[in-house]
Amino acid sequence: MPAHRPATHRWDRGYVLLLGGARSGKSTAAVELAEASGRSVVFVATATAGDDDMATRIARHQAERPGDWATVEAPLALAEAVAAAPYDSMLIIDCITLWASNLLIEGRNEAEISDAAVRLAVRLAGRSGPSIVVSNEVGLGVVPEYELGRHYRDALGRANAALAEHAYRSAFLIAGRAVALHDLDGVLA
Repeated sequence: MPAHRPATHRWDRGYVLLLGGARSGKSTAAVELAEASGRSVVFVATATAGDDDMATRIARHQAERPGDWATVEAPLALAEAVAAAPYDSMLIIDCITLWASNLLIEGRNEAEISDAAVRLAVRLAGRSGPSIVVSNEVGLGVVPEYELGRHYRDALGRANAALAEHAYRSAFLIAGRAVALHDLDGVLA
């Protein structure tokens, strides 16, 4: 049984961006929202099992999802996975955090990751069916000590901003609770 009830508002197209820290409830919320949609669901996973701990985490996430959902593994080619999904299905991408890391490991720089995020955002916004995108917010802590950590933090921050710009709605999850995010016009109005 879900820990909280998903929103009753339904959207027909575009995507919702769920941001938050580790274990904030983002993935759980995405699953609950997708279940409540009544649509067939395609889950796009970006994680790769590089070690036993990650394999355990992936297995736990898989166990939390209904067995009839289609799963697509796309550690790098997210835009292609979005394009291949059935046009009217609910799509979940979990998560941008690992996708950005995978791109960085593949040798992409911050500008290339940001550009890829914009292309992904435009493709998601143009889908006929709704989507949910999950990502971590890693820029709230101290400045990373190492250059690679700073590049990663900056690349993910820019990717999240690009996705938020094109999203139908965005929310920040804290302890399983969602706080709606607004653009500056909405804040200053």
